[in-house]
Amino acid sequence: MKKYQYGSILALALAGVLAGCAQSPSSSAMQSARAGAGSVAATQQARVQRQALAQGLYEVAFSARQNAVFVASAGGFGKEAAAPKIVRLDPATLAVQAEIALERKGFGLVLDDEADRLYVGNTSDASVTVVDTASNRVAGVVQLAEKVKVKNPEGKEEARYPHNFREMVVDKKHHRLYAPGLWFRDSALYVVDTRNLKVERVLQGFGFVATGVTLDEANDRLYVSNLQGQLRAVNTRTLTVENVMEVDADQLLNLVYDRAQKRILATDQGMERLDDMRKKMGGLDYRNRGAGNRVVVLDPVNGKVLHSIPTGKSPVALTLDDARHRLYVTNRDSGTVTAYDSTTYALLHTFETPTHPNSLAVDKENGAVYVTIKNGNDDPKGGDESVARLQF
Repeated sequence: MKKYQYGSILALALAGVLAGCAQSPSSSAMQSARAGAGSVAATQQARVQRQALAQGLYEVAFSARQNAVFVASAGGFGKEAAAPKIVRLDPATLAVQAEIALERKGFGLVLDDEADRLYVGNTSDASVTVVDTASNRVAGVVQLAEKVKVKNPEGKEEARYPHNFREMVVDKKHHRLYAPGLWFRDSALYVVDTRNLKVERVLQGFGFVATGVTLDEANDRLYVSNLQGQLRAVNTRTLTVENVMEVDADQLLNLVYDRAQKRILATDQGMERLDDMRKKMGGLDYRNRGAGNRVVVLDPVNGKVLHSIPTGKSPVALTLDDARHRLYVTNRDSGTVTAYDSTTYALLHTFETPTHPNSLAVDKENGAVYVTIKNGNDDPKGGDESVARLQF
C-alpha cells in the first residue's frame, strides 16, 4: 500500500475530518468569505461572527457554569510549531480569556460542567488530559493504553498504541467517561472511572474505525458507531454489548441522542475513498448501503433508518438545541453549517463558513452556536484556524 493512502485513512481515523483528501474552495471564494469575517455586509453575515485563533483547532465546548467557550488547539508540527493548548473564550465576543498549556496534543473535548471538568482527548498519545475549568489548570492525565509492537500495513514492525482516540462522552450517573479506541480492524471501548481517574475496563470487538459515541443516560444505554455501517448498544450498568445493529448507512462518523424523539442521529459522511480503504486496511468485503452526504435518523432498538436528511458535502459534526428544536450540522467540503427543525427535519438555514467547518457546541440559554473552522489547501501553511459564533 502506498504511504499516502495509509496517511489519508489515518488522518480520518485520528481527527475525524478528511484533511488532505478533499478539494478546497477556490481562493477567490475564501477571500470573499474572510472579507466578511468579523464584519457585517449582509443578512447572512450578520449572523456569523468569526475570529482567527490558533493552529490546529478541533473540538469546542460551551460551559454555562463558567460562561465560557473552550477550544482545543492541537498546535502544529515541527520545531517552530505552536504548542498545544486549551483556549478559553468570551462567548459573546470570542475574545481570549485564558490559555491552558497542554503537554500532549488535544483534539476531542467533552465537558462535565457540574464537576468543573473538561476532558481532553490526546488522540495520538492514548490518554485523556483533565482540565479544571474553575481554575484553568490541568488536574491530571489518564493513560488509557501502553504501546505495543505490531506490524503496520506495509509489513514493518513498529511500536504504537493499540488504539487512537477521537470522541468521548461523560456518564454522570455511573461516574464514567467512555472513549472509543479506533483502529482499522479491532476498535475497542475504553471505560474510565471519573472518581479515581483510572481505566475501569476495555471492551473489545467494535469493528472498523469506531468513531461515534452517544449516551441515553436515563435508559443506561451507550451507542457506538463505526465506519462499516454498524451501531453497537452497550448496557452501562453491566458494561456488556447487548446489540450489534447493521445500519443502512456506511460512514456513521458522529452520533447524538435525541431525548425528545428517542432517536439517534448520525452523520453518514460519504467519503469516496473509504470503500477501498475498508478493503485494504480492514480486510472487509463490504457492499455499500447508501450514498452518504446526509444525516440518518435511527431507531435505537434495531438501527432502522427512520429518516434520511440531505446535508452539504461531507457532514462531520452534529448537535441539538433541544429548547428550540434545532439540529445543526457541519458540512466540511461545502464550507457550511446547516440548521434543521429537529422534529420535522426541514432545512431552516444555511450558514456560509468556509473553508472547513468542523466541530460544534451550543449555548442552550440563548441559542448561540460555536463552530471550529479548519484551513484549506489555499491557506498559508501553519496559519491560525478560526472559531465562529452563529446566531439564528
